Amino acid sequence: MGQNLSGSDRLDYLKSYKEKSLAALEKIAENDVAQLIELLSAAREAGRQIFLCGNGGSAATASHFANDLGKGASFGHEKRFRVLALTDNVSWMTALANDTDYSQIFVEQLKNYARPEDLLITFSGSGNSPNVLEVVQWANQNSMLTVGITGRPGGKLGELARYPVFVESSHMGHIEEGHFLIQHLVGYYFMETEQ
Repeated sequence: MGQNLSGSDRLDYLKSYKEKSLAALEKIAENDVAQLIELLSAAREAGRQIFLCGNGGSAATASHFANDLGKGASFGHEKRFRVLALTDNVSWMTALANDTDYSQIFVEQLKNYARPEDLLITFSGSGNSPNVLEVVQWANQNSMLTVGITGRPGGKLGELARYPVFVESSHMGHIEEGHFLIQHLVGYYFMETEQ
């Protein structure tokens, strides 16, 4: 159970948390994010499908990223992103979890849609979510491009994804803050620099 903190202790905690968060955000490799932008740009240019997924907070990040690419970075543009968050079909996910296994909730959806050279972007703070690893493994075996956005040390996802992007922290809060920044760096790149 957490301890009760006095007013000044609370402020110290908040200041310390922000400092650690900003340090993790500052260490995100711009080259890795630029590479993700290039992968997305190539997928859009070729009319390839982009898939996103993750668990928990990462599921929300995947859905948010799909929104930013599908609406924000596509509306009013001649070329649009063909993007789908595998986290957003609740009936399909729960049927798969109930009738097969929770580790299959993304890969079984992907099998219906994916084509070689399509792009799969996954989010996982630990890098060890079985359903994320299953979908990345299948995508790699079926000639898809795979991006794993994770923390440090990055777990199995950091090794399995063809294009890993790391947030240099093992603190889940700071990792998720980094993932949010990454998806906004990418999304707003397309929204604000391309017409």
